[in-house]
Amino acid sequence: MKPTLHTAHLSQGRATSRLLLDRIVHPRSVAVLGASDNVAKFGGRITSFLVKHGFTGELFPINRQATEILGRKAYPNMSELPSAPDVAILAVPGATLHQNLVAAADAGVGCCVIISTGFAELDSEGAQRQAAIVELSARTGMRILGPNCMGMIVPHHKMALCSSVTLNTDTLGDGSIGLISQSGALMVSMFDRAKADGIGLRYGISCGNQSDLEICDFIDHMVAEPETRAICVYCEGFVDAARFKRSAAACRAAGKPLLMVKTGRTAAGVVAAQSHTASLAGSFEAFAALCREQGVLLPKSTDDMIRTAHILTRFPGRRSVPGVGVVSSSGGGAGIASDRLSEAGLPLAKIERATIDKLEEKLLSPQAQNPIDLGGRKVPETVDITTDCTATLLADPHVGYGFAVLASMPFYSQRALRIAEAVHASGKPSLVALTVGALADEARRELRQRGIFYTDGFEDSLRILALLAENDDTRGLVETPAARPAGLSAVGALPKFREGLQTESEVKQLLASYGVAVAKESLAPTPEAAGEAAAKLGFPVVLKVSSRDIVHKSDVGAVRLGLADAAALVAAAREMTTRVKAAAPNATIDGFSVQEMVRGEAEVIVGVRRDPQFGPIVIVGLGGVTVEILHDVAVATAPVRQAHVVKMIDSLKTAPLFKGARGRPPLDVEAIANAVERISWLAHDLGARLVDLEVNPLIVGAAGEGATAVDGRANIAAAS
Repeated sequence: MKPTLHTAHLSQGRATSRLLLDRIVHPRSVAVLGASDNVAKFGGRITSFLVKHGFTGELFPINRQATEILGRKAYPNMSELPSAPDVAILAVPGATLHQNLVAAADAGVGCCVIISTGFAELDSEGAQRQAAIVELSARTGMRILGPNCMGMIVPHHKMALCSSVTLNTDTLGDGSIGLISQSGALMVSMFDRAKADGIGLRYGISCGNQSDLEICDFIDHMVAEPETRAICVYCEGFVDAARFKRSAAACRAAGKPLLMVKTGRTAAGVVAAQSHTASLAGSFEAFAALCREQGVLLPKSTDDMIRTAHILTRFPGRRSVPGVGVVSSSGGGAGIASDRLSEAGLPLAKIERATIDKLEEKLLSPQAQNPIDLGGRKVPETVDITTDCTATLLADPHVGYGFAVLASMPFYSQRALRIAEAVHASGKPSLVALTVGALADEARRELRQRGIFYTDGFEDSLRILALLAENDDTRGLVETPAARPAGLSAVGALPKFREGLQTESEVKQLLASYGVAVAKESLAPTPEAAGEAAAKLGFPVVLKVSSRDIVHKSDVGAVRLGLADAAALVAAAREMTTRVKAAAPNATIDGFSVQEMVRGEAEVIVGVRRDPQFGPIVIVGLGGVTVEILHDVAVATAPVRQAHVVKMIDSLKTAPLFKGARGRPPLDVEAIANAVERISWLAHDLGARLVDLEVNPLIVGAAGEGATAVDGRANIAAAS
């Protein structure tokens, strides 16, 4: 599928919707335009699937030639129907689509599902055709699902309003997971794969181009509906990112897991050459930050998404015990599990002595630890130890998650089933991995019949466990909305500034106006004036060229540190002028900036930029050249509270360096958090004018010694 070009919704002056969303997904009557007896055609398959799966509402096949289709009376057109259908699905050629939509609107149809393609996903002419659909919907109140979609599958309503051949099955299944997908083919593929896994879905909704009804409409419906307990979404783009944030927050408030697979994990692009912030925090990073803050999980595959949602519906709520308890029928399997769990950041549970004592009644001492190896038994093979040992391990209070790795063992099917049942009965989120081939076929059938989920791959289970642990980790959540810092006026304290790239001095004025500590400086037009300014400021000093055309000063030799007297400074300024003119001949040099020499324990980068969809975002991490090498930054949507900044710092790989390492003192994290909070509000108040702003470095002292911005750059757009 090509990237979707979304047509703007017409919210102002829109006619009242003819049908609420609950009635759209639970229609009492459905019309199929293009219905036929021929299942080789779209309309024929749609009609046959509605009949096959027992849709109990009224079914109106529409076909100009036929009088009856699949035992249902057929009608030549919409105007001949005995009553207005709640939903009509259109399986007609694109050339006749709009006239059929007009006829549907005139007939009083509540919602039209458009499976036809060739609209905004295609080209500019297609976008115009889609705009006409949006206008018709807005004018009449008839809702639109699609175009370029596969329709809806609603098992609990016995409705398969979709043409996919995957629906040629005896049952649709049912469950408590709502599935929403922009891609139609992927939606039915996920539906089919979930059914093969023994996972029932409550909804399968294909949104296509989201010309009218969009992803968030369905998320909001599923949040409000008690029967839906988890929501899975495949997304290529948002109609309204701000609305998505509200929908995600509603899921979190309702305690319903929201899991998303989203395309578009790309770098920032053109501005990356000028801004570390842009290259480190592109649109996907902005989206991911919002998701972390609202507790949305971001699996990398659709299989992992639905399987994790299934486990979360079986074991609802968040857990505070992170340890994993591992049971295996193989010492090798137990060892691999230990290694891979550790590599994935999932700690093995340190079980209590009482648990070990109980396990040692049946297992040899080395195998009675966590992980436990059922092969190291004390008792004879004739005595079943699988159920008791598994239940004993998972009952330990330090075990938050269970993981059964089942390699080859005698009486495989019986023992695998007992272990899986004990895992399932533990009340803790647990995975069973069957690591053998045909030997496990009988066990697979038995587990499926009992509704017990398993995976056929060790790594599949590991990824799901990691997502479960991420769901329980509340470190990234925003508990309280950001509040403006005390003393900062509601309209900000912005000084006057011109648009475009700002000089370092102008950036510091912006920062200082928001209460961020900045290095003292004096601007001088000539080397000699710079020497006089330095004498007044006090040596040693830092000397920099002042030019809005030079972004990275150190790259062109435009920075000198620790100049101890006026003579050294004047000489450095003259040499610097020559070097900069050679390295950047087109740059205009405005003069020199003489600055106090700020010392500290570390350099930190703080950056903000405005994402086109998600608004201002902020990053923080170790600065200087470290950020270029490690790319280790935390990202959040702005504005942000100090308390959340502390969580961001704690999430960094370099977090131990902030806390003090190898004899170095802990950094003043409170001062960093204060600066980041204020800079985030600066970004908020600049609004759409902000392109990006970066402080690199923020020199940070030991705890209690503060943080000072010594360099910065910014790009500010003209007021609209």
